[in-house]
Amino acid sequence: MCGMPITLENVGIAVRDIEEAIAFFTDLGLTVAGRDTISGPWADTAVGLDGNHAKIAVLQTPDGHGQLELFEYIHPDALETEPALPNEIGMHRVAFQVDDIDASLAIAARHGCLPLRGVATYEDVYKLTYLRGPSGILVMLAQDLRRG
Repeated sequence: MCGMPITLENVGIAVRDIEEAIAFFTDLGLTVAGRDTISGPWADTAVGLDGNHAKIAVLQTPDGHGQLELFEYIHPDALETEPALPNEIGMHRVAFQVDDIDASLAIAARHGCLPLRGVATYEDVYKLTYLRGPSGILVMLAQDLRRG
């Protein structure tokens, strides 16, 4: 079917500690749009897990377009994995454009989250870096040097 509208609702990330993740992302400038605890047959069916029971929080960017949905599993038990590497297949990186990458990195550092290597400059257009956020999440921060 041509012309079917589609919009990106959110990016979901399972985390070890939802309060830690909320603190990190809200300090970077996101706001909590909603919180809930989900369970029941509908949640089992939607997600494909029996006894699915999780704490969730939806965070959004100041422009209202970008949203993250964080999950902390109560049941079944969360499965620890090795943090994804940048070249591993799968979904593992969330990217944000920030006004001041140095200020954002200072905030991240207060949470113990540091760049994987350093801050790079791409053709005088972007300063960007990958860092390890809470629960090992890869977070890309980028500052558009053409703005301001």
